[in-house]
Amino acid sequence: MNVTDIILINLKEIRRRSIKVWEAIPEDKLDWNPDKGAMPCLEMIRHVLESEYYYHLAIKNSGSLREFNSPFEKRPLNSVKDELEFAKSYHQQFLEMISTFSEEDLTTIQIDRSDVGYVRSLGDMLMRIGYHESVHAGQLLQYLRIMGVDRPRIWD
Repeated sequence: MNVTDIILINLKEIRRRSIKVWEAIPEDKLDWNPDKGAMPCLEMIRHVLESEYYYHLAIKNSGSLREFNSPFEKRPLNSVKDELEFAKSYHQQFLEMISTFSEEDLTTIQIDRSDVGYVRSLGDMLMRIGYHESVHAGQLLQYLRIMGVDRPRIWD
């Protein structure tokens, strides 16, 4: 097993656990948020999926995109199942791209996002992408706690 394999395992585990959280949100609570400044549940799920798509393109571009035309943008927010089904092929393409990187690529390829304050190695960027999704999974677990809804066991 090499470093790329470990990064893929990590990203797959993060997504598996995120899906457990997302599917635990009751249908009638998908538009719930704790306050006006916070994203509602389904919007946060969309944000995670759309961000992964953006990051995929940014990696291919070796940095931030000047223009981002999101396939998610004009779609109505319907359900967790609908969001996952729509994002499935994009997620698979993202994982397939990662599988092509060598250990050397992870340290030598630089992703320039200086427009938002950083330039990082590809390996660092891939770990940040996983961290981003994990943070939002934690936020949604807190949302479920505040709602008084049973939380899924993600530490299996």
